[in-house]
Amino acid sequence: MPSPSDSSSRLDTLDDRIHVEQIAALYQNAAVGPFGALAAAFILAAALIAIGDLPWLNAAAWISWGLGCVSFHMILRHLYSRSRYRREAWRRWGHWFTLASVMDGLWWGYGATLLVVPDLVEGQFLANTVATGVAVGAALAYGSYPPAFQGVFFPITTLALIWNVYRGDTLHLAVAALIAVFIVMLNVLARRAYMNSVETLRMRFEKDALAEDLRRQKELAEEANLSKSRFLAAASHDLRQPIHALGMFVGALARHPMTDEMRRLVEQIEGSVGAMDGLFNSLLDISKLDAGVVQSHVRSFAIGPLLQRISDEFAGEAQRKGLRLTLCPCSAFVASDPVLLERILRNIVSNAVRYTDQGRILVGCRRGPQLSVQVWDTGRGIAQADHERVFQEFYQVDNFERDRAKGLGLGLAIVRRLTLLLDHPLELLSQIGRGSAFKLSLPATHAEPGIEAASSPPVSPALQGTLILVVDDELMVQDAMSSLLESWGSDVIVASSCAEMLERIATCPAVPDLILCDYRLPGEENGIDVIRRLQAEFNEDIPAVLITGDTAPDRLQEAHDSGFVVLAKPVANSKLRATIGNLTKRAAPNTTETAGAV
Repeated sequence: MPSPSDSSSRLDTLDDRIHVEQIAALYQNAAVGPFGALAAAFILAAALIAIGDLPWLNAAAWISWGLGCVSFHMILRHLYSRSRYRREAWRRWGHWFTLASVMDGLWWGYGATLLVVPDLVEGQFLANTVATGVAVGAALAYGSYPPAFQGVFFPITTLALIWNVYRGDTLHLAVAALIAVFIVMLNVLARRAYMNSVETLRMRFEKDALAEDLRRQKELAEEANLSKSRFLAAASHDLRQPIHALGMFVGALARHPMTDEMRRLVEQIEGSVGAMDGLFNSLLDISKLDAGVVQSHVRSFAIGPLLQRISDEFAGEAQRKGLRLTLCPCSAFVASDPVLLERILRNIVSNAVRYTDQGRILVGCRRGPQLSVQVWDTGRGIAQADHERVFQEFYQVDNFERDRAKGLGLGLAIVRRLTLLLDHPLELLSQIGRGSAFKLSLPATHAEPGIEAASSPPVSPALQGTLILVVDDELMVQDAMSSLLESWGSDVIVASSCAEMLERIATCPAVPDLILCDYRLPGEENGIDVIRRLQAEFNEDIPAVLITGDTAPDRLQEAHDSGFVVLAKPVANSKLRATIGNLTKRAAPNTTETAGAV
């Protein structure tokens, strides 16, 4: 029987795998074919005994031979099913089965020729007919492995052919001729059936191989995408840190006396920091939308003031390029999120101004079942093949050199995500050299009294005397934050970790007015846990701000779910001051009330 040493035969080729499947089918049919042949042998022996053509002793010997053949098949099948090496040792298992098949063929070949009395024609033809049927059954049961089929077929048919030729009379010679034709035809048919089964198996394995290769390629692509996301998140965080610190240093510097030339340089530095801030914020917007942390707040409002505000914002830039930016007034009301809708339209108008070299830009609305807000330009236009690609991240028409002055190619990617979020269909019509038109469909509503929200309350600039805790592991950010907050009149305690902050506030008698904490800290520590630990230390619900440079969607989602105010690095000084003013002003009544209760 095959042994573990046969495992050295590896399934390295497709042919090997096909043979393994053929041998498996062979042993599976071993439970049916031999028993069917044994049942036919019992019936044939009984019939020959009944017509007086077969002595009992000969019949018993022949049936015993058949029982031995069937037993050998069953033993082989049992050993095959228990073997751990049946796939690697398929050749050896095929040889053993072929040996068993040859024994079957000799058993039936003897029964078809030498078992019956030569003078009784009825018995001869009955035995030949049954033996021929067994040969045909072997083609069906063992056809998946030609040596096994031939081991049964040729002993039966060859012995019958020789015996009939040996008899020499006309009838037996005719039978011999028929057997010869039968041998040729059945072998041809068996061969074709075998080749069809091989081709079927080959196609199945090739399809499986293609599916497996596709799965591996998909996994590699997903892993590459994850690696890219992790790299971008890490790089974004590391790049935001110095820019964040730079912005705060510039803010602190601007409060010191300086000459006109010095102030001009500071303003230029502020402009550069603002440009970098805009680029990083575009990346962050994409990450926020992908993370699902941007929520829409739909309400009814007039579209006219929003369009007027956007047109006023880009009027100066259009005028500097010699363009006419025209707004058609509209008094319609729409149902949407005004903040997100303004971001969509601002990006579209910005693109129109940027990619129009001469002519005009028209912004207006067209009424219908839905209000269509449209932006038309006489710019360079977009080829039909690029209509979908311009909404992909980092794709820009005619900016192969990646000129940063032309942006990052994220504006329309953000537009696509926001329109899907708000369920506002967007249509693009454009041809090269003939300009572009963006048509945004919005649900139209009727004006409702008091629907327009009041403008945001002014932020109190009075931060004098507020105590602010700052936790950030970057010394540069600590210095910048301290300089900026102290220039605003706040008292600041800085630390690199929660443990260090707990040491520094151990002797602090006052309850902090605010906690500013970086989201990503060394080791397993994160800003959410640090803020909650500091709040627990003072047993107060101290207002807190998470400041993060992460763009990874899972981290953004976690920060958003914390319930704290989240600011993305680099934080504009005006935005930071407004946030601190709002939080400390909101918390002031609670602090007084708590103090009174004590």
